Amino acid sequence: MKTYMDIRDQRLTQVEAGQGNIIVYASPDANERKELDELYDVDAHMVDSSLDADEIARVEFSNAHLFIVWKKPKTFTFTGQLSFGMASIGVLLRADKLVFITDEPASLFEGKQLQKLSSLHDVVLRVLLQTVHHFVGHLKGVKQISADIQKKLNYSQENVYLLQMFSLSETLIYYLDAIESNSAVLSKLKSASETRKITLSQDGIELLDDIIIDNQQCSKQAEIYSSVLSGMMDARGSIVNNNMNVLLKNLTLINVVFMPLNLLASVGGMSEYSMMTQGLDWRIAYFLFMLAMAGLGWATWVFLHRQISGQQRIERTQHPPASTH
Repeated sequence: MKTYMDIRDQRLTQVEAGQGNIIVYASPDANERKELDELYDVDAHMVDSSLDADEIARVEFSNAHLFIVWKKPKTFTFTGQLSFGMASIGVLLRADKLVFITDEPASLFEGKQLQKLSSLHDVVLRVLLQTVHHFVGHLKGVKQISADIQKKLNYSQENVYLLQMFSLSETLIYYLDAIESNSAVLSKLKSASETRKITLSQDGIELLDDIIIDNQQCSKQAEIYSSVLSGMMDARGSIVNNNMNVLLKNLTLINVVFMPLNLLASVGGMSEYSMMTQGLDWRIAYFLFMLAMAGLGWATWVFLHRQISGQQRIERTQHPPASTH
């Protein structure tokens, strides 16, 4: 599907077919691929690279055009499972035409960055800046989701939240790789502007410098989040194991409390007990029996609780927490 756009009042405006000098190809079909090859010298390999999520970002210069493969995050979706995807876009810049090749056209032109446009170079740089800010927004989302999962892990005995943490950690690795790949493209564009392979205005050069700085900060932020998340994975796994151990300990205590009661009930038996207490009214005899069972269970619980508390006090005495000043 093709969409035509043009710069009107320093903004991008969608226009009728054939009128704009900015064309967006969204998941081009066979006819549109042929058109790209014949009109703009964009072969099948370049189109496939623009739509391949695993393609490495790169920039190609020629006398006729500038071609960029750029990495961007996909729009976040949640369908019962976290989904932070990665996508590629192709940008072809000629003297009088600007062509975008993407599978997510709507997300390219979102945000307030696409303002004060005066040339096709401005559109390219603003789209790159918008993508960098898109990465930053996703990193903030990853941080918030990580904090939310951490709260749930403190009380969980299941692996579902731990698996979500692994998913976030993997996402950050892919994000960091994509951001670093984009950084190489920005460095080449900076060098090309200095050697006059591409002609940028002074405002364009300053905007490119701002994009490089923002991308470097985004890369550093992704690296820090990835390191922190990876470093905390073992600790969070230990929390899940500890929660399970506490649950098993409580269940074991319950079993230990009821074990002697089951033994007395099974060894004595109801018929033997009735024979031994045949001189008493059966209501009084069974009341005394239940009272004795409750007392024995309570005494067993108190004994076990004191033993466990004493062991914990000994461990705290032997391994006191480090003091801070």
